[in-house]
Amino acid sequence: MQEARADRQIRAAHTDTTVTVYQAYSPALGLPAARDGRFPPAWKRERMTWIKPSFLWMMYRCGWAAKEGQETVLAVEITREGFDHALRDACLSHYEPRTHTDHEAWRHALRGSSARVQWDPERDLHLNPLSHRSLQLGLSGPTSRAYADEWTVSIRDVTALAREIHGLVRSGDEAAARALLPVETPYPAGSLEHLGA
Repeated sequence: MQEARADRQIRAAHTDTTVTVYQAYSPALGLPAARDGRFPPAWKRERMTWIKPSFLWMMYRCGWAAKEGQETVLAVEITREGFDHALRDACLSHYEPRTHTDHEAWRHALRGSSARVQWDPERDLHLNPLSHRSLQLGLSGPTSRAYADEWTVSIRDVTALAREIHGLVRSGDEAAARALLPVETPYPAGSLEHLGA
């Protein structure tokens, strides 16, 4: 059994029953989702969708809600049961010798999974990479559909919050910016050895 990697840990805003993940979309998709608390029919359930428990990693990905097609940032609260299910069934998106027996074992696991995991450098308030890594969870097929239609508890538009924090960072008030960040604590996911953690 491999020793757990200290640089790979899921940190998230979570309750006893839910976990919050972030995504960014065009206003045409994001605004109806936030308004109705569910993903609209235009949200393509057959495509892979990537969810991120880290607010600052989402800010890095969407450029503080400035990138085209990512102007609306959503905080999606989903059931821990669904999130845990996806983690249990997930496979690393790339081969790692310390995690997989060989390339064929990894390819076999990948083919049998509708969830993918990537560990990307976490980001600071200036979106610079940190030494520890943040989870990205890709969902496809039945897992993507379950995320959209079964696991989702609520959807909030946090674009204004993202822009407020960014404004404070740009003005040099990092303490005020940090005070507005969502509180993300270690998530009790159990063993993630199969995901290289």
